Amino acid sequence: MGTVRSELAELVALRSVADPRQFPVEGCQRAADWVRDKFLDEGFEDARLELTPDGSQAVVASRSCGDPSAPTVLLYAHYDVQPPLDDAAWRTPPFELHEVDGRWFGRGAADCKGNILMHLVALRALGGDIAVNLRLVVEGSEEAGTGGLEAFVAANPELFRADAILVCDTGNAAVGKPAATVSLRGMVNVVVTVEALASEIHSGMFGGPVPDALAALIETLATLRDAAGNTVITGLDRSGTWTGEHYPPDQFRTDAGLLDGVQLIGDGDVSDMLWARPALTVLGIDAPAVLGSSAALVPKTAARLNLRVPPGMDPVIARDALVAHLEAVAPWGVHITVETEAMGAPFSADTTGPAYQALADAMREAFGVPMTTLGQGGSIPLCNVFADTYPGAEIILMGVEEPMTLIHAPNESVDPSEIERCALAEALFLQNYAVQHAVDV
Repeated sequence: MGTVRSELAELVALRSVADPRQFPVEGCQRAADWVRDKFLDEGFEDARLELTPDGSQAVVASRSCGDPSAPTVLLYAHYDVQPPLDDAAWRTPPFELHEVDGRWFGRGAADCKGNILMHLVALRALGGDIAVNLRLVVEGSEEAGTGGLEAFVAANPELFRADAILVCDTGNAAVGKPAATVSLRGMVNVVVTVEALASEIHSGMFGGPVPDALAALIETLATLRDAAGNTVITGLDRSGTWTGEHYPPDQFRTDAGLLDGVQLIGDGDVSDMLWARPALTVLGIDAPAVLGSSAALVPKTAARLNLRVPPGMDPVIARDALVAHLEAVAPWGVHITVETEAMGAPFSADTTGPAYQALADAMREAFGVPMTTLGQGGSIPLCNVFADTYPGAEIILMGVEEPMTLIHAPNESVDPSEIERCALAEALFLQNYAVQHAVDV
């Protein structure tokens, strides 16, 4: 761990936001070069940059243990990061690594540059004593969601074929409480547009009998939740329950930053609502800003909606149900159109194989307590590509991103003890998986 802070500081300083509209592409290029060079130093002699179909570069490499009969493990992370959002909301500059109250703050410190350091520390701990064959991919457009690596994997399946795949872009239940993520919700993004008038008209002269588009949109969106706050879309089951680790409501309130007096919503417990049921969020609405708004009826408006889809639910069926619901409830004869923007399937891991057993043993040894299992509300479409391309592979999601990391938000941070213990768990896993695999075979 001696060089981890300085190395993470170097990597955080590289502004690798994969969106040239916001940040120069040089930030991603320099981050890709940094990652490639570090893994070259750790024995991945073929480490190189591969151009993917969305224009991003992935670091791709392999390392042989000298035994072709040994199992192969693919290590995954990503070097691109979310934009910092509001710089003024950060307690420290977003692209500088600073320690505050024992945590290291900076954009990407946890998601996912902390996981890149986790891989490096694990490999350094083992030195040349690795009994499995290794493959590596560190992508450069995961946060952009443009699908570059997904398409590259599908076109180059032999580069990434493995018995176990460590997708290191999730994290633990809490600091010091190890977990594997075994469930990911899928998602459906749509844009719903409502039109009612040919142009703006004066609210004093026409308001009352004339339906304006904004009021119709509000009326439509209100039907997507019931009085308890449950997502209610005609034709979609909302009775799912979560059977893994329970998320204590008080802990969740703290992790989510709920204000005093604000209630949790829904009639399931937190784990059910997060990981086992559909959840609809309004991401944005086209509406006049309060400042500068005029006394006029809005003729046309739109909203961007995000529907999270739990495992076991087909995202196409969910999208069709959402579209049919919106079209059916739009009031007053207004014109409504719904455009699909993006879809991703949910994911559920098979936890019965030797890799999961080896990981559970490694986690217990590294953390001193048993590993638990979590779901995640977010989507990682690459997991489904891996599952479809390598149906025999065990896919394991783990990493340093516990709830206090505040990924995607201002003041992202990582607890360095999580890097240390997760790296130890990874090293123990790589050391023991070959034995576990041989016994299972």
